Amino acid sequence: MTANILMIVTSSDRMGETDKPTGLWAEELAVPYYTLRDAGISVTLASTKGGQAPVDPESIQPVGENDPFVDRMLADDDLQRRVNSTVPLADLDMTRFDAVFFPGGHGTMWDLPNDNAVKNIVEQAFRDNKLIASVCHGAAGLVSALRADGLPVIHGRRINSFTDAEEREVGLACTVPFLLESRIRELGALFESADNWHPFAIQDGGFITGQNPQSSAAVANILIQHLTLSE
Repeated sequence: MTANILMIVTSSDRMGETDKPTGLWAEELAVPYYTLRDAGISVTLASTKGGQAPVDPESIQPVGENDPFVDRMLADDDLQRRVNSTVPLADLDMTRFDAVFFPGGHGTMWDLPNDNAVKNIVEQAFRDNKLIASVCHGAAGLVSALRADGLPVIHGRRINSFTDAEEREVGLACTVPFLLESRIRELGALFESADNWHPFAIQDGGFITGQNPQSSAAVANILIQHLTLSE
């Protein structure tokens, strides 16, 4: 039976009230999307608002200068249609899916933490013991969901995301609404990380989280391993 993944991307195209463009990070969509699809797994693209998902322009270089998966995405008319017509989260039922996956990009910091549909989907996936994966800033989709006892779903779990040190290095620590690593620690998670820009992914229970764009493939491959074992 084919596994079904719900991949949730941001709808935010600006960093808060600034005019600085943002969105999803192309590599963090393309690498896991194709890794999953090439493994025979079905992927549904959804976003908080539905419709066209913004792609951070800084994550796209001239053809030939990108990660090969990004160049593949740019030439893929089917994926381009999917990115331009994402399904609104409010229209989806998590019971149809085997796992949820949050690619990153700075846009996630503005819409995922405050979106009720994101919160409800993560809570339902957690209750149903489904896999919940994220890369980089995609972990912003995990910070609002609660367990039945009222504690955050990530409380006591080994979790990773874009680090505070990486945020400072890219010069956006004072622009984002909060520092993601700090928030994850405040919620009682056991934050683990590698050096800046090094691939790093961890799995704890149903959570699979990766640190940065370089960790996208690792997260997707851990997810595939667990889906294969559950078949």
